[in-house]
Amino acid sequence: MAYPGQGFPGAGQPPPVGPYPGGPYGGGPPPGPYGQPPPGGPYGAPYGGPQPGPYGGAAPGGNVPPGVDPEAFSWFQTVDTDHSGFISVKELKQALVNNNWSSFNDETCLLMINMFDRTRSGRIDVHGFSALLRFIQQWRSLFQQYDRDQSGSISFGELQQAFSQMGYNLSPQFSQLLLARYSQRSPSPSIQLDRFIHICMQLQSLTDAFREKDTALLGNVRLSYEDFLTMVVTRML
Repeated sequence: MAYPGQGFPGAGQPPPVGPYPGGPYGGGPPPGPYGQPPPGGPYGAPYGGPQPGPYGGAAPGGNVPPGVDPEAFSWFQTVDTDHSGFISVKELKQALVNNNWSSFNDETCLLMINMFDRTRSGRIDVHGFSALLRFIQQWRSLFQQYDRDQSGSISFGELQQAFSQMGYNLSPQFSQLLLARYSQRSPSPSIQLDRFIHICMQLQSLTDAFREKDTALLGNVRLSYEDFLTMVVTRML
């Protein structure tokens, strides 16, 4: 029996296919992604095209480290503006954009750096960067799946439907709360890719924490105040 959101992009897993049937969170498997990825950089819309940088064009194929995608290696060289051999949060933020060309927010960039930072230095090497790009590509495909009107952002109705198809039995009021907290309000409230990633990763992390307490898989538990605080603090991303 699985909880909702298992199989989110990351750790080599494909996008989610839905929770267990009839469980406390409800929901079902999502439909397949629509259409083709929109144009953009080598990995599609989450990034703008490579900008002229200190390394110029793509590096010779012989210099690509084993296990690293050649396009990711070329991108890494462009993004690594200080020639340090690592990508910082600031450099990552400068490299990633949403469909409306806004930069990824600091919190999401930090979240992703921490996920792929093997040295716990607050930076990622070329291997981590290559994995991170694959991670974002998976999330972009999932984001397109729920962006049913292909507007480039997730509206309230699309967010509510996305949660349902991921297996989360959440009220419209909760979806509205998230929209108010994380949306860009012009011309109407909606969620960009970076915030979608952040919301879903936070939701999955807190669900994992709740599941540890919900041993009977009933969808409700009794917690002390300190247990609640501990659960939130230890799972904050």
